[in-house]
Amino acid sequence: MSGHVIVRTRRGPDPGVLAELARHGVATVHEAHGRRGLLAPEIRPVQRGARIAGRAVTVLSHPGDNLMIHACIEQCGPGDVLVVATTSRSTDGMFGELFATQLRYRGVLGLVSDAGVRDVAELAAMGFPAWSRAVHAQGTAKAVPGSVNVPVVVAGQRIDPGDAVVADDDGVLCVPRAEAAAVAAAATARAADEEDKRRRFADGVLGLDHYDLRPTLERLGVRYVDDPEGDRT
Repeated sequence: MSGHVIVRTRRGPDPGVLAELARHGVATVHEAHGRRGLLAPEIRPVQRGARIAGRAVTVLSHPGDNLMIHACIEQCGPGDVLVVATTSRSTDGMFGELFATQLRYRGVLGLVSDAGVRDVAELAAMGFPAWSRAVHAQGTAKAVPGSVNVPVVVAGQRIDPGDAVVADDDGVLCVPRAEAAAVAAAATARAADEEDKRRRFADGVLGLDHYDLRPTLERLGVRYVDDPEGDRT
C-alpha cells in the first residue's frame, strides 16, 4: 500500500479479551507476553489512575500537523484507543480537549501519542486519559497529508491497526491482534500465581526462599558475614 491512505477496518481483538487485558494491566500483561511489547518510558500518562485496553486505531501524521487526527475520528468506535505517530520526532500539542470531546462521543477509551498533548486540565475534568511524549501548548497546522490505520512505530514499538493497546500508570504496551487471546489467558494464569505469592509474602515468607535464591547467591559467590562489632553497644 503506497501513498496517503485512510483504511476503513474494524479488525481487532474480541472485546472480552480486551476486558481481560485491561483487568490485569501493563505489568502483568507484559510479563505474560514474554516481556515484549512495551513502548519506551518516554510515553507517560498525562493523568494518573486510568487503566484501559482497546483496539488500536493508528494515525501517521506530519510533525506539527494534526490534519490526519481530524481525518481518523470517523474511523473510531467504542472500545478503541487512538494511537498517533509522527514521521519525525515531535512534541507539539497535536491533541486537546476538542478532539477528546469528539472521541468520547464515539466511545473511544483514550489516546496514546508519540507527540504532545495540551488542555490537560480539561482532559482530566472530562475523564479522558492520555499517554504522550510531552505536554506542550504549541499549536499545530492542518495542511499536510498522512495516513490512518497503517502500521506505525511509537516510542520504538511497532503498532498495527487492530492490535491490542494496554495502558495504565506503568506505561503502554502493544499486543499483536493475533496473540491477544493467548496473552490474556497467560495473564490470567499469572495473576492467579501472583495472588498465591501475595498471600505467602503477607504471612512472612521471603522471596529469597520462595524463589529458592539462596543457592544462586552461593553460586555467585555472595557470602554471609557477621558484623564484628555487632554485639557491642
